[in-house]
Amino acid sequence: MTSTPPLAIVEQNIPNASRRSRGEKTTKIRGYRAGFWVYAGMGVVLLSAVFPYYWSFLIGSGDSTTINDPNMSWIPGGNFFANAAAVVNDPAVNFWLALWNSIFSSTLIATAVVITSTLAGWAFAKLRFRGSKALLVFVVATMAVPMQLGVVPLYILFSDLGWTGQIGAIIIPALTSAFGVFWMTQYLQQSVPDELIEAARVDGASMMRTFWVIGVTAARPAAAMLFLFTFVGAWNNFFWPFIVLDRQSPTLPVALSLLQSNYFVDYSIVLAGVLLSTIPLLILFAVAGKQLVSGIMAGAVKG
Repeated sequence: MTSTPPLAIVEQNIPNASRRSRGEKTTKIRGYRAGFWVYAGMGVVLLSAVFPYYWSFLIGSGDSTTINDPNMSWIPGGNFFANAAAVVNDPAVNFWLALWNSIFSSTLIATAVVITSTLAGWAFAKLRFRGSKALLVFVVATMAVPMQLGVVPLYILFSDLGWTGQIGAIIIPALTSAFGVFWMTQYLQQSVPDELIEAARVDGASMMRTFWVIGVTAARPAAAMLFLFTFVGAWNNFFWPFIVLDRQSPTLPVALSLLQSNYFVDYSIVLAGVLLSTIPLLILFAVAGKQLVSGIMAGAVKG
């Protein structure tokens, strides 16, 4: 009669115990139902996010006296489309050109940041070269330098090049992003195993083919998030475009600032223009929201 060694019995039971433990945790998590305070907290967050838009719509649908009316009604008025038409048809604003400049510059900046950050992130995460860690620390350290410190030399440079007043003056300085490089480096370090790269090299794949087949595929969720955040940042950027652009070729935030006169500000028209400027962002998030959520979940369940 042979007896099974105790160590073998333990090894046989480890997978089953681990499987039962994972099953119990999964069942417990899936069976959890949110309570009252969870829904209450979510409701407060939702109201906090929606209220500024509703308030802007409330003022934007009134007239010039609405914002100063102590008995202002919380029911929107009927002047929103008239105020929006006033923004679009204002010759000083040049709305459609400003809208095109914002779409063109934000799309180009976000695309360039994704490409350069993915390439640099792959190099820092998966390639071995001398000084890589020190160079990555230097790139990350540049985020501590505020943009305002470089405005004067940057303006002098573009003035000497004759690019002031042109849309390229806001695109070229933003083609790379230190945050994007750091973001993609951290993501690729965790999402792409070194063994997968070694297997591809053994099969005869070049480094660029390995990057294209493995790196780009793995980086899609993080790249989608980086594109969205970069697009929003470029869309809302006001400081540098306000300095380097002129009224003949503004972006949308700069054009909307022209709605304010020296002696009187009609906030109903201003806020109607602000709401118009947020519509493309809402459309973008509605279209790309699935990629955004998948990118967040991919990072949350990593490991």
